[in-house]
Amino acid sequence: MNDIRHSFMEYMKKTVSPYHAVEAGAAMLQAAGFRELSMAEAFFPEKGGKYYMKAHGSSLFAFTIGDGELDGQAFHIAAAHTDYPCLHLKPAAELAGKGYLSLNAEVYGAAILNTWLDRPLSLAGRVVLRSSDPYRPETVYYDAARPLLTIPNLAVHINRKVNEGVELKKQTDMLPLFGLASGKWKQPQYFLDFLADELHREKTDILDFDLYVYNTEEGTLLGAEEEFFSCPRLDNQTSCFALLYALIHGGRGDGINVIALYDNEEIGSRSKQGADSALLTMLLERIYAALGLDGAELGAAVSRSFLFSVDVAHALHPNHPEKYDPANYALMNDGVVFKISIGQRYTYDAEAVATAQLLCERAGARFKKFVNHSDVPGGGTLGPIISSWLPMKTVDIGVPLLAMHSSRELMGIEDEEQLIRLLTEFFS
Repeated sequence: MNDIRHSFMEYMKKTVSPYHAVEAGAAMLQAAGFRELSMAEAFFPEKGGKYYMKAHGSSLFAFTIGDGELDGQAFHIAAAHTDYPCLHLKPAAELAGKGYLSLNAEVYGAAILNTWLDRPLSLAGRVVLRSSDPYRPETVYYDAARPLLTIPNLAVHINRKVNEGVELKKQTDMLPLFGLASGKWKQPQYFLDFLADELHREKTDILDFDLYVYNTEEGTLLGAEEEFFSCPRLDNQTSCFALLYALIHGGRGDGINVIALYDNEEIGSRSKQGADSALLTMLLERIYAALGLDGAELGAAVSRSFLFSVDVAHALHPNHPEKYDPANYALMNDGVVFKISIGQRYTYDAEAVATAQLLCERAGARFKKFVNHSDVPGGGTLGPIISSWLPMKTVDIGVPLLAMHSSRELMGIEDEEQLIRLLTEFFS
C-alpha cells in the first residue's frame, strides 16, 4: 500500500488541468502495455487486448477485452471526471489599472471562492496555434509549473466585516494578480506577449487558449498519525487514479472492462466530451462490432452489465454534524461510500447496492452507505446521466471528503486504498 500512496501522490502533482489529467492517465496506461486508438479512425480491438483513447483532449477512455468467452456480465464499467471547480481565463485576458496587471477570469463550476484567495496560483491547459490547415490547428499543452498568480484579500483594516461573512463578486473580487505595469510585460496585450514568450512562438500564431487557474500547493499528509491527506483537486482525481490503477491491475478473462474519465461534470456534463454525450455508447458499439457481434447482442449485454459511477462523497464535518443525516453519514478512513438518493440525484437500485456490498466483502474493502440530510439536498454526479443512456445497474461510490470544492480538500488516505481494492475486485 505504500507504493500505491506514493504513486497516488505523484499522480496528484501532475493533474493540474483536465488535459494534464488525461496525459497523466495515458502515461500510466502506456507503461502498463495499453495501446492507443483514435475515435477519428477505424479500429479493430481483439480479444486479450488492452487499449485507450483520448476524446477531445480532456476525456479518456480505456478498456480491456478478456481472451475467453463473454459471460453474462459482458461489461464492467466505471466512470469518473477529470475537471474540478476553479477559475478559467477569458479570451481577452488583460485587465490593467492603477499600476497593476491582472487577468480576466471566470469561475468554472461551484467553487468555494474564498479558498482561492492568498494562494500561490498558476496556469495550465491548452493553447491552439496557427497552422496551414484551418480544420487542424496545432494544439500544445501548457503548464506554467510555478507560482505565477495570486488573488489578494482586502486587509481587515479596510474590510472590517470580513469575519462576518463577505460576499465575493466573481467579476471584481476573483481577478488574479499577474504583475506590475512597470515590469517587463507592457500593455495592451501583456498576457499574449507573456504566453508567446513561454511557448517560444510568435504572438500572431496564438489563435485561442483554454487555460485554467490552479493551486500550486502540493498535497501533504497530516493528522496525529498522518491519517489525512490535504491536497488540491481531490474531487475527482481520487476517482480517476483509482480507476486507472484498478483497470491496469484487474484482468477478467471472460468480459470487457471499461473506464470512462469525462470532462465537464462540474458544469453539468452536457458537452461532446461530457458524460451526457454519446461517447461511451459509440465506444461500446464499436467494440462489439469489432468482435463480430451485432446491435441486438450489444443491447442484451448492456442490460446485464454493471456500472460504478465514482465521484467523491461528503464526510461528516466535526463542527457541523447537524448538516448530515443522523444515521446515514460517512467518516474519513471508514472505507468506500455508497451514495444513495431515492430522488436519483445519485443512482439508487437496491440490487445494485447489494452487489457492491458483496464485492466489498470479497475484496476486503470497508464501506458505508450515505444519504443526504433530508433538508440539505446534495449535488448530482455521473451515474444518473450515464445510466439514462446505457440502462444498466449502477451504484454511485467514492471516497469521503471535507472541504469539497475548496481549492484544497481533505480526505482520509486509507479510503483511496479501500476504493482501489473494490475496483480491482470489480475488474478481476
